[in-house]
Amino acid sequence: MTTATPLLDQETRQKWLALLDTLAAISARHPDAVFASSLAAEDMVLTHAIFEAQLPIEIFTLDTGRLHPETLAMVGRISQRYGVALRVVHPEPEAVKEHVARHGEFAFYDSIELRKACCGIRKVEPLRRVLAGRSAWLTGQHRDQSVTRADLQEAEYDRTFGLHKYNPLASWSDAQVWAVIRARDIPYNPLHDQGYPSIGCDPCTRAVRPGEHPRAGRWWWEQAASKECGLHESNIRFVKVKENG
Repeated sequence: MTTATPLLDQETRQKWLALLDTLAAISARHPDAVFASSLAAEDMVLTHAIFEAQLPIEIFTLDTGRLHPETLAMVGRISQRYGVALRVVHPEPEAVKEHVARHGEFAFYDSIELRKACCGIRKVEPLRRVLAGRSAWLTGQHRDQSVTRADLQEAEYDRTFGLHKYNPLASWSDAQVWAVIRARDIPYNPLHDQGYPSIGCDPCTRAVRPGEHPRAGRWWWEQAASKECGLHESNIRFVKVKENG
C-alpha cells in the first residue's frame, strides 16, 4: 500500500512557483551569489528549489564544532539525495582554542557579550570569509520565526557584510514550509520531530515545550529581542530602533 503525496493548496503552490522564479532572477543578477544553509527545514526548502531549478548558486553550511550529530548527518543526506557535496566551512581552530582557554567551554551562558563572542568566532568570521568579494547571499529566514524577524524584507542591503542579501522565504509561514517538504519529499533534520522547530548549536538549543514560540529553544536564557548570532545583525538593530522609538 502506498501513501498518497500530499497536495499543496493554491497559495502555497503559487509561493513555490514564485520562489523558483525569484531564485532564477537572483542567480541571473548575481552569478556569484551563495546560500548559507543552516540545514534546518526552511533551508532545505531553498536547497531543494536551487537543485531542482539547476541554478549555479553555491550552497554552504557553517560547522561550528558544536552542532548536533543529526544536523551534521544532513550533509551526507543531501549528497546522497541530490548528488552534490555541500561546502562545509569551519571556524579558525586557534581562535576557538584561545577563546575557550580564556573564558571556558561554556562561557556563552554567562553573558550576552560572551555568547556573541562565541558566535562571532564560530559563525560570523567563517561567514565573512565566504562572503568576501561576493555581491549577494541568500538565507532561509522568514518573518514568523521570531520578534527580530517580524519585519524581514525579501531583499535588502547587508551593511554588516557589505553586499546584497536575499530572504526569499520572508513571507512564508511555518505551515507552508512543511507543506512543501511533505509534498516534495524533501529530507529534513530528524530533530524537528523531537520538539526542535529551530536548531542551532547543541549547547544553545533545547526542545520547546507545548505552547512555546518556535524559537524559544534558541538561547533560551536570553530575552527574545537579543536572539540573533551576528549573522543577521540588521534584525537586532531594527528591533532596537522600534523598541526605543
